[in-house]
Amino acid sequence: MSKKTMYSLLSALLLIAVYSYNLYVEHEVDRKKVSEGSVVKNGTNVNFLPTSTTQQVVHHQGYSLSYSEPHEQAEWVAYELKTSDLSTNNFKRPYFEIDYAVKTQAASWRNYKNSGYDRGHLCPAGDRRQSQFLFNETFLTSNITPQSHVFNAGVWNRLEQRVRYWAKRYNGVYVVTGGVLETGLKTIGNENVAVPNQFYKIVFDYNNGNPKLIAFLMPHEESNAALTQYVVTLDAVEKLTGIDFFNQLDDALEDKLEASAYYKNWKF
Repeated sequence: MSKKTMYSLLSALLLIAVYSYNLYVEHEVDRKKVSEGSVVKNGTNVNFLPTSTTQQVVHHQGYSLSYSEPHEQAEWVAYELKTSDLSTNNFKRPYFEIDYAVKTQAASWRNYKNSGYDRGHLCPAGDRRQSQFLFNETFLTSNITPQSHVFNAGVWNRLEQRVRYWAKRYNGVYVVTGGVLETGLKTIGNENVAVPNQFYKIVFDYNNGNPKLIAFLMPHEESNAALTQYVVTLDAVEKLTGIDFFNQLDDALEDKLEASAYYKNWKF
C-alpha cells in the first residue's frame, strides 16, 4: 500500500471517528436534557400528564410522551393546544428522524417502509405550525404509530380537525392521544413495531371556569359514522390501557369527569 493511499485511508477513518463521536455526544446531551427536564419550556407539557406504565417519559418542547419499548411507540402523547398554535404557516415537511431522547432508542422510520401503513402522527404536525422547530419536532419517530391510510386520512383526520376547532373555540385545550397497546398485536418492520387495533384521544377544556372532558375510542378502520359514535367514558379508556389520566385533579371532579360520556356541551 502506498503512503498516499495509507494517508487517504487514515483520513477517512479519522473523519468517521470524529463524526461518530459528535453524533454520540449529541445523543447523550439529548438524554441528559430529558433526565433533567431542561427541554420543557413554558410549563405547558407537564400539566395533567398521565401516569406512565413504562417509566420512560420524554419531554420535548411541543409535547411529552411515554414510550413503550415492547411496542416501539408511545403509549401516550400529551400536549396543550393553544389558539396561538393554530397557524396557517405552510412549512416544508422534514424527513422522519429517530428520537434519541428515548433512552431505549425509538424505532426507525424504516420499519414503516413498504409496510402498507402510514406513519401516523400522535401529536399532529398541523397542531404545531407556530414555528418550524415545533413542526419538525412532530416528525420524531417516538411520535408516530402505524395507521392504515384510509383511517389516518379519514375518520382520524376528522377528529384531529374537530380538536383544532375546539382549541380555537375554547381558548385552548389539553390533548392526550395514543394507541391501545396490548399483547399479541400485529407488528411491522424488523423492530416489530406494534399495530394498534384501537386508538384513543382525550380532550380536556379547563380554561373556562367549568371544566369538561371528552374521550374517544376508535377501532383502527375507516368509518363515515359521526364522531359522537366514538365517545366513551375516560374510565373505559383507563381500563383498556392501565393508564391513570388527570389524577392531578380534585378527586371529586376527576371521578365526575371520567365517569361521564356526555358530549352535548361540546360543539360538534
